[in-house]
Amino acid sequence: MGRLVGVDLARALAVFGMYVVHIGPPLSATHGVASWIRYMADGHSSVLFATLAGFSLMLLAGRREPRTGLAGRQARARIAIRAVILLALGTVMAIEYGGVIILGFYGVYFLLALPLVRLRARTLAIIAAAFALVAPQLAYVLSSLLTPSVQQSINSYDPLRHLSEVGVLDLLLTGFYPALTWMSFVIAGMALGRLDLSSGTVQKRLAALGAALTAAAYGMSLLLAGKGALRSLAEDGPSSGSSGPMPTGGGSMPADGGSFPDLSASSLLQAGPHSGTTFDIIGSVGIAILVIVGATVAMDRLPRLRRLAKPVIAVGTMSLTAYVGHFLAQSVFSTPAGTGTQQSWLPLIMYVLGAVLFAAIWSRFFRRGPLEYLLNAATRSANRIR
Repeated sequence: MGRLVGVDLARALAVFGMYVVHIGPPLSATHGVASWIRYMADGHSSVLFATLAGFSLMLLAGRREPRTGLAGRQARARIAIRAVILLALGTVMAIEYGGVIILGFYGVYFLLALPLVRLRARTLAIIAAAFALVAPQLAYVLSSLLTPSVQQSINSYDPLRHLSEVGVLDLLLTGFYPALTWMSFVIAGMALGRLDLSSGTVQKRLAALGAALTAAAYGMSLLLAGKGALRSLAEDGPSSGSSGPMPTGGGSMPADGGSFPDLSASSLLQAGPHSGTTFDIIGSVGIAILVIVGATVAMDRLPRLRRLAKPVIAVGTMSLTAYVGHFLAQSVFSTPAGTGTQQSWLPLIMYVLGAVLFAAIWSRFFRRGPLEYLLNAATRSANRIR
């Protein structure tokens, strides 16, 4: 099961990447290696999470071979239950902490992925590529048609929008992690989940693919759009159309920041984090593949490193707990988020060490994290389906 240990390590890296964005200094306050780490965390950590979420769907639906018959129906029911719980949890957290919480978006991703869970890796890869090529342009057209009056009219009938800053329109199109463009990451992760990641041949091919996607996407973007193509939205702050300031708790982004900050055709050539363009999607998928394959190879071939990384791997086994937990900890300790005022890396280091310590101790006594246990218990009702 070395490949799963590698996936858990990748999940832990995604968690820490989110911590960097939420708790660490802003990109403008970093230099050298620190600046590179901050830039890579912006957008790429959440993309890695989304890709791994797609991988996790295959663990429920059948890793190498899709579950069929009764087992298949129960698996799809478990996925649907998880989706509803994540949507509800994300909404509750958005109400409590404000801003945008990615968990609600995950709930939508899972529901939209249900019709695809029985497809093969090649078919899923083709669908992911089609989304990457078409969805950003479609999102651009649809977003340009959504005048403020139209959005206000839609939101007035949206029950989710009355509860928090994130409504159905945000979840599907105008939010910071819109399903229309972010499903590319989830479906790519589903395709990875169908592959034998323990195979050396598969690892080499995926590493080559990830490198090619990364180089091609960012290289073409730089060629067509110039040096500003890789600009980070986290560095620039919210778009001019945002109705409020960056939230100070939790490090989430404003609900109406959108994926296309300036709605100009030239923005479609950018590849910066959260730009939501074809180049951004392809390049980010390439990086996610490299991280997952690299973590898998390291855990398979370096047993000493695997032993040393055991506490970090434990964080990956309870990534939901680690993610939600850092919001709770921020509210208790009033840790400022990285929105332009936090200059020290010390709070980030303390959060990372705290997560590692908690996960290492908890995993010695329990198989799952606290929230993972509750989520698993809630999906047991799917076993009643016949």
